[in-house]
Amino acid sequence: MRFRVLASVILLLLGMFSLSACNSYEGSGSKDAASAEQLALTTEDPWDKEITQSAQSSSLTLKDGSYTGTAAGVDGLVSVTLEIKDSIITCTQITQDGEAQSVGGFEAIRDGKYAKMIDAAQGSDIDSIAGATLTTAAIKGAVDDALEQAQK
Repeated sequence: MRFRVLASVILLLLGMFSLSACNSYEGSGSKDAASAEQLALTTEDPWDKEITQSAQSSSLTLKDGSYTGTAAGVDGLVSVTLEIKDSIITCTQITQDGEAQSVGGFEAIRDGKYAKMIDAAQGSDIDSIAGATLTTAAIKGAVDDALEQAQK
């Protein structure tokens, strides 16, 4: 009788162990990576989206000059320098302290994507970039800060 109980317990434990192996993700990494690569080849690149001009000049009354606004980014301050002439806003420089490559909007700052968006919108009403929500919010805040200085 003891032998049967012990054998039943051992079989039960072995059965539980073998079922737990079904949840193993071992070996699925290459399949997932291949799927991600195939998906990237068949979907649109959001970075290639055409930036369209939404305003010809700012609707605000602004003084001509150069203004730099700052706001908190992911790991430091983001600064945006705007050149204003005849109520037309031109983003001349965006700098970041502490933003890391491949994190947030580092690439969008470096390749001028944000500057083009600011020029097209003639203000801070820009689209967020996927994966760069905090950086985009910082860019918007810095633009608003610069525009507030230009209104004084």
